[in-house]
Order: sequence, then C-alpha cells, then structure tokens
Amino acid sequence: MKININTIPEDGLDIQTTKDRNWLHTIFGDVGESDFALDEVRITCNVRKLQQSVFLNGNIETVIRTTCSRCLETAMLPVSTPFRYTLVPARPDESREEVELTEEDLEYGYYEGEIVDCDPLIYEQIVLQIPIKVLCSEDCRGLCPGCGTNLNLGACNCPSDRVDERLAVLKKLKLTS
Repeated sequence: MKININTIPEDGLDIQTTKDRNWLHTIFGDVGESDFALDEVRITCNVRKLQQSVFLNGNIETVIRTTCSRCLETAMLPVSTPFRYTLVPARPDESREEVELTEEDLEYGYYEGEIVDCDPLIYEQIVLQIPIKVLCSEDCRGLCPGCGTNLNLGACNCPSDRVDERLAVLKKLKLTS
C-alpha cells in the first residue's frame, strides 16, 4: 500500500484495501520460506497529514497459518489488531547511535520522498501478533515423547510411569526441611 503524501486532502484520506495470500512474496520476493502463511489481509486506515508529518490510524484483519509448538499440526491464529503510526521525513544527517526505545517510539517512523510505503509497517504489525509459543488450541496435548503419537488424536501404548534414565538418580535424593 503506497500513499502519495501530496494527494492527502486536508480532512484526511480513508483507505480500505485487501492483500491476497501472495502479498508476502511481493514484499520479500524469493528470499526464503517464511515460518507462517497469511490468508487474505484486510486493511482499513485513515491517513492525515499535518505539515510534513503523516498520521496513520487503522486496523488489520487476517488469519495467520503456522505450526503448533506442541503437536506440529497447523495452527490458525485470527488477527484483528489496531495500529497507529506517525511518520516524519527522514533526516540523513541525523546520528544513528543506539538508544533504548520506549513504547511510544514504536509508533514513529520515517519516510523519504513523496511516497510512503505502508507494506513494511503492516507486515510488522502482523508479525507482532504471533506469540512466541504458538498453540493450535489451549488444551493441545502435544506429541508423546516416546513414540511421537499426536496425543490430541488418541492415546499411545507407551508406559505412563516411564522415567528418563538420566533423571533416575533424583529418585534417591532425600529432601529434609
């Protein structure tokens, strides 16, 4: 989604657009396989301009398809997230020293020229919605560590009292209080 800042009217610009499943490939090309896939991405956004600052306020809706961390089946994560950015012109002479960012700093960005490319900002918001440990459901039982059976689909024949040999020495440990 590219926006020409010179065409933003005084009262703002409302944008509604949809990106298809191949949208990620158009951004990154064939750089490599992603850890997730997206269904259709729906974006609604209000764009305003005040002097040289561009304000984006919108919402993103999609479904992220990725792998469950416990059972390795496909997990579907519905996403509906608001976003807000303030974009200012980039200054090439500004020092690039490392500083710690605050939460408010994450809503600021830079643009160069007359065209603002919002695709990286939208991608960033989607990636921020992916949890560190993805689960297909809250009660996912995962895989049996012995035989690898998906315990969501049925039980396995592995003994339930099986103890890892490396930890067997801990049974002899006596705790005193």
